[in-house]
Amino acid sequence: MIADKSNYNIGPLGDHHRAAFSCGNAALDRYIHEQASQDVKRGLAAIFVLAPKDEPKKIASYYTLSSRELKLDQLPAEISKKAGRYGYVGVTLLGRMAVDKKHKGTGLGALTLMHALEKSLIASRDVASWAVFVEAIDDAAANFYRKYGFVELPAEGRKLFLPMKTIAQSFIK
Repeated sequence: MIADKSNYNIGPLGDHHRAAFSCGNAALDRYIHEQASQDVKRGLAAIFVLAPKDEPKKIASYYTLSSRELKLDQLPAEISKKAGRYGYVGVTLLGRMAVDKKHKGTGLGALTLMHALEKSLIASRDVASWAVFVEAIDDAAANFYRKYGFVELPAEGRKLFLPMKTIAQSFIK
C-alpha cells in the first residue's frame, strides 16, 4: 500500500513544527528536532518533509539525501564488474527516513521512499550517482528496504543499495 501523494505537501524542510514529530526511534526524533537545520545550513544533507495538506506545518515523514561513495569491493562481485573501473562509485545516501507514529501503517513510508528515489534519480541526471545507498537503522528498516528491491552489500546486512538503472525503470512512464 502506498499513501495518496495528493494528500501531502512535499518539499524541503522549512518552518515546520519539528518538535512535534515522533517516530518512536530516539535517534531519528532527536535528529529532526535538534540537528536537521544545522545539516541543511552546512550543506551536509538535503532534508525533505511530507506534511498533510490540512496541516501544512506538521511533519508526517521526512528523509535526507546527500552524496557518498562506495568502494567497488564492497559490492557483490557480479555487480562490481559492471560498475566501473575507478575503485569507487558515487551514490546518493538516503541517510535518514522516518514516519511519525500517527501515520504508521498508512502507506506513508512507501510514499516517502518513492519520493526519495525519484528525487535521487532526477538529481543523478545532473550529478552522476550509480545507486541509492542506505544504512538501515535496524532489522525492520532493512526488511522494509529489501521489500522495495534494495540489495545487501556482502557481509553488511543493514547496508543496502538500489541501482539507479533499477530506479529509472520504476519511474519510466
